[in-house]
Amino acid sequence: MDVKKILENSKVIAVVGLSPDPSRTSNWVASYMQSKGYRIIPVNPRETGKEILGEKVYSDILSIPQEIDIVNIFRRSEFVYPHVEEAVKKNAKVVWMQLGIINEEAAEYARKHGLEVVMNRCIATTHSSLFG
Repeated sequence: MDVKKILENSKVIAVVGLSPDPSRTSNWVASYMQSKGYRIIPVNPRETGKEILGEKVYSDILSIPQEIDIVNIFRRSEFVYPHVEEAVKKNAKVVWMQLGIINEEAAEYARKHGLEVVMNRCIATTHSSLFG
């Protein structure tokens, strides 16, 4: 798996667990990726219909009307699997579990369905180290 290629070939990132609070890591990471030209789509059932970072918030991945390249997950490891199932149904290309998030069962499910998987890695720091 080539994370540089993943980031070069992706444009739309659904961020599961994106907080409206700018002091939260999910908000900082999404804001960084947005500043680098990625379209961020917030997924947070508690914020459905509102806006985070100027984008409409969706309750789940399947509610998002457009195609998604990366599903970036900010949920505890034990809550990841249903989001990965939705990513597969949505035909996303990549499931990216943030730093500290590891779910081998969900990763195997994603790979079995043709998705690339990145686990336990921050998408923003990875982007920053590869592209400056």
